Amino acid sequence: MVEIYDLVIRRARLRDRPRERLYDIGIEKGRITEISEKIVGKGSEEIDAGGNLVTPSFINMHFHLDSVLTLGRPRYNESGTLWEGIEIWGELKEKLSIEEILSRVEKAVKLMAAYGTLLVRTHADTSVRSLNTVKALIRAREMLRDIIEIQVTAFPQDGILTDPGNAELLEKAVELGADNVGMIPHNEWTREDGVRSIEIAFEIAKRYNRDVDGHIDETDDPVSRYLEVVAAKAIRYGWQGRVTAGHVTASHSWDPAYRYRISSLTRKAGITIIANPLINIHLQGRFDPYPKRRGMAPIKFFLSRGINVALGHDCIMDPWYPLGVGDMLQTLFMAVHVDQIMGVTELRQSLDLITYNGARAARIIDKYGVEKGKEANLLVLNARDELDALRILGPPLYVVKGGKVIADNTSRTEQKILYRGKWERIEQYIDDLVGRI
Repeated sequence: MVEIYDLVIRRARLRDRPRERLYDIGIEKGRITEISEKIVGKGSEEIDAGGNLVTPSFINMHFHLDSVLTLGRPRYNESGTLWEGIEIWGELKEKLSIEEILSRVEKAVKLMAAYGTLLVRTHADTSVRSLNTVKALIRAREMLRDIIEIQVTAFPQDGILTDPGNAELLEKAVELGADNVGMIPHNEWTREDGVRSIEIAFEIAKRYNRDVDGHIDETDDPVSRYLEVVAAKAIRYGWQGRVTAGHVTASHSWDPAYRYRISSLTRKAGITIIANPLINIHLQGRFDPYPKRRGMAPIKFFLSRGINVALGHDCIMDPWYPLGVGDMLQTLFMAVHVDQIMGVTELRQSLDLITYNGARAARIIDKYGVEKGKEANLLVLNARDELDALRILGPPLYVVKGGKVIADNTSRTEQKILYRGKWERIEQYIDDLVGRI
């Protein structure tokens, strides 16, 4: 009897197998059940990879869905600095309703999914008194689960100790259902407050058994050194492997001897560094004369020291970044150029920054990958190998979530995504954004 699969992907190249060979991938009940050079059985649905690379779906480990697509509201960030972006967001965020946030998030997530991202970790600003930002993203997590997995970090954008009520709001966000506890120690008023804010974040994480996901040392200031405090607290609280440090742009400016020393502690703490190349390069170095610092965490250095590094897209068309469609290959493209990750072997390995390294940070590695028994969240890239993917860019040919094709980008004239049982044109969401600047 010929076995019938739910989906068969034919003639796929795989990263961990001989490059001259092609493979068929059989999928049943949302999981990969067979990988071989020729599957005899049939699929209820079949797609031809045509010798292109099949990878696990992309992971965006750092993003702000609550502010997505708010570019120009109430004004534009003309200085291009992080700090003006925070000011603009502060003028808008208290006015936002849950429904308005959800409307923007829905559009942005459809774009992300069409470009191959099936897990996004988003920060929800807990400095908003209504906590509408948190409530909206928790609702989005359920509403959009058919096309993307959303992890919500409770994020005190204005600091934990800069207002007497901020610590309470942070904890309330976790009680509402946030997945992770955030912090921003470099935005506190003093070094002492920054250290205490880290302690508060870990205390809440311990109390509610949540991971810690902080904005850490997001500045060009070489004396901003909170990563060492985060690493020490991770070890002392027994939170090794459960902490991510976003941005860490100050590490670019640290003294090399200090950077080397602190890397050992960071590795011991099991911290993942999340670089955000598109936004880091745009916002950092704004106060420098020429030559300007690159302002991005040194990815190659941290990797060489045995530290897990993953990437985030961070923003799309908001007070901090005026561009973007949610394509993690664009993020990786920027990273490999800025940090000169340009050797052929390095380029091949760099795809891990938006796939396997993110899965380790999100703690889903046990179910992630192109292997028998793993969840069938897969991409058929428009590329024969990793170098092609970075050279050509653009969306995957197909996006598969839970064993079902949810995005089809094979047409030259339109991209389509399957949402709530119906195929929709992605162009309509891109068209909505054209002319807004």
